Amino acid sequence: MTANYFNPVHSVYGPGALLSLPKLLGGRKAALVTFPEARELGLLARLEGVLGAQLACVIDQVRPNPDVAELAATHEAFWREHADVEVIVAVGGGSAIDTAKALMVGTASGRFQELVDLLATGAAFTPHAIKTLIAVPTTAGTGSEVTPWATIWDRESQKKYSLHLPQTWPTAAIIDPELMLSLPPAVTLQSGLDALSHALEAIWNVNANPISDAFAVSAVSDILAVLPRLMAEPGDLGLRGRMALAALKAGMAFSNTKTALAHSISYEMTLRYGLPHGIACSFPLPMVLARAIGQRAERDAVLEQALGAPLAGAPERLARFIEQFGVGTRFGDYGVSDEEAEQMVLHALGGARGKNFIGTAEETLA
Repeated sequence: MTANYFNPVHSVYGPGALLSLPKLLGGRKAALVTFPEARELGLLARLEGVLGAQLACVIDQVRPNPDVAELAATHEAFWREHADVEVIVAVGGGSAIDTAKALMVGTASGRFQELVDLLATGAAFTPHAIKTLIAVPTTAGTGSEVTPWATIWDRESQKKYSLHLPQTWPTAAIIDPELMLSLPPAVTLQSGLDALSHALEAIWNVNANPISDAFAVSAVSDILAVLPRLMAEPGDLGLRGRMALAALKAGMAFSNTKTALAHSISYEMTLRYGLPHGIACSFPLPMVLARAIGQRAERDAVLEQALGAPLAGAPERLARFIEQFGVGTRFGDYGVSDEEAEQMVLHALGGARGKNFIGTAEETLA
């Protein structure tokens, strides 16, 4: 089997890696995109100190799961007032990095709705203008720092848009576990389970190959070992570093395979039930694992290697792993009836990410 693997992101990993940012900028002016709490946490002041005169502007009102209604004014003001800024530095979780990816794509009209209309067609397009992106995750889970994808939500019309262009790969990713020490328990958990989902989704995937498998297997193994310890010892920099590296490996894996059925389910659970992304994509993992086992012998072998035990009883063990953190693993735990859940899974299988799953609709629902 010939394996093709591509990831163009220059990744810098380790405690203190943030200090590599000025060199990566190379004298260029930067717009900083971050989350509102960055100021009170002291992170904004630290970033201002690191960037110095290279910092051109700060956009620090990023909200979870960026919505078209919130992004429009920010996008249009950014391109109107800072068109000469070459680089966007995104510091935060997946929402900050997704927001930055939306901001990096300029339109001919200067209107954000033009970008939304292009995304709605689902067709590839060449952006009118583009900025360079450097991604600095403050959570261990998103993987967005080493992928070209961004999710943009339209809650009013109950739609989700996926932005993914050859130009939306970050140029560089800085993974500094020191930035993750202040994460609250809920965010630590949600991001860790998101990374677990990324890694498993890369395995039960029609696009998997030996290179993506190597990243995914290592990530699953590390997350299963580290996440419970990290939840008990959140101030341990060594554990933060191991979790950050595991999340990076998970991102490397799905950067080539894309996600699959669990993520396809998650989008509707987030839109309709308001579940945080990390919970929405991880609670169905035991159910999806049960349906993946036996579909393809070579995938079973990789799953067994990743989980570190025979596959007999693996869905139940995975459910216990997730449930130890107080996260339900059944649709009913979130008020979804059996009939609605079946329809949701069927709909998810027909989605772009659901089609990456190795099982057919008939086999999955059997």
